[in-house]
Amino acid sequence: MPRLYVVSASTRPTSAGRPLAAWIAELAVSRPEFDTTLIDLGELALPFFDEPEHPSGGRYAHQHTRQWSAKVSSADCFVFVMPMYNGGFSAPLKNAIDFLYQEWQGKPVGLISYSAGTSGGAPAIEMIRPVLGRVGLRPTAKSLSVPGIEEHIREGQGFMATPEMTAQAEAVLDEVAESLATAEHAAA
Repeated sequence: MPRLYVVSASTRPTSAGRPLAAWIAELAVSRPEFDTTLIDLGELALPFFDEPEHPSGGRYAHQHTRQWSAKVSSADCFVFVMPMYNGGFSAPLKNAIDFLYQEWQGKPVGLISYSAGTSGGAPAIEMIRPVLGRVGLRPTAKSLSVPGIEEHIREGQGFMATPEMTAQAEAVLDEVAESLATAEHAAA
């Protein structure tokens, strides 16, 4: 069964993205297409990129990079759940992407953004797409942007999605699954 990693991309201790990422992971767990794991970049605690060699060579000097490499290598696909900071995606997510190269190649990635404002972080999704393409990830066309994130978080209940958000999140997961199936069919 394909391994999906849902990556919570904020490292803030009070991040509203964690309940959203947990909800996305719950949706994915309920589907037969994926073996789903939630990864929190805050818990991963990667330092700023500190490898002496370019990631494309895959020769890592640091244990934290080797561990991140093994984790990403073991995944077949991803969903990035990311905040928008000042019109862009988070530095910790960019840093986590930059640590590796070969490990990302050809893997589908769904994009979920959020913000306190009305955009729902949609500009962050548009900003990250070329970065993902440069490292060989295949972002889905469909995405979900959640505006007013705090309004959807309930103490003790987690993320409270609207029916529209649920439909959009399911569409992102559908497209990740379809992208995997297309790649497997092409390889056969």
